[in-house]
Amino acid sequence: AAITVNNTDGTCTANITNKPNRNLIINGSCIVAQYGSSSTSNGYQTVDRISCSHYGTNESPTRSQSDVASGTPAYEAGFRKAFKVTNGNQTATDAGDHIQIDYFIESQDLAQSGWNYTSSSSYITLSFWIKSSVGIAFPFTWRAPNGSAQVYNMSTGTLTANTWTKVTKTIPGYSNLTINNDNDKGARLMFFPYVGTTYTTNGLTLDTWSAWANAKHGFEQATNWWTTDDATFEITGLQLEVGSVATDFEHRSFG
Repeated sequence: AAITVNNTDGTCTANITNKPNRNLIINGSCIVAQYGSSSTSNGYQTVDRISCSHYGTNESPTRSQSDVASGTPAYEAGFRKAFKVTNGNQTATDAGDHIQIDYFIESQDLAQSGWNYTSSSSYITLSFWIKSSVGIAFPFTWRAPNGSAQVYNMSTGTLTANTWTKVTKTIPGYSNLTINNDNDKGARLMFFPYVGTTYTTNGLTLDTWSAWANAKHGFEQATNWWTTDDATFEITGLQLEVGSVATDFEHRSFG
């Protein structure tokens, strides 16, 4: 905890960080993979809680639980496993093509988190580590499906190829958000190694809430990851926590 002293009246404020059980994402470090180590099928197949689907592919991509190499920034931050997609050999680029990674958060976990999700001055912070063999910008998106569905579109920024990069986004509440207090899906976090133009908007406004539309899965991205045989895309260290600061990842044992 960091202590701030007010020099005017002598009062002290404790800024508590690294509070236990603050991560709303389960298995964010990808250490649990009960379904298997590798698969070319859609759905939950490898790392627990992470689903991956592909459409329009000429050759199915492979998803796997991968090892984080020693000496890399993610390894030095304590990560040993990641969720990895290895592209197949795609011989064409069509508008409906895409590979989508999904993580769902139960509505009640968000509703009871302490985030005042309808207030623009109340924040929740998403952070994760990402690595791609192709150095481009990738879209990722928070879809809020309850009530009148809303969406918050984001970008990783242009990545350096084959380099682990930490991405952090602080997301404000929004008056149009509805989050039910039940065990249905309150948030759908979507990551796209590639998404075709059927599902994108050229010049899409980022880092703001808006009404959901099918063309708001992400922005129109470069096609060179999709057209590169065996291109890779890896994520780990997913953490979602109430507040405007991304704290160090809460590593927890397999048990």
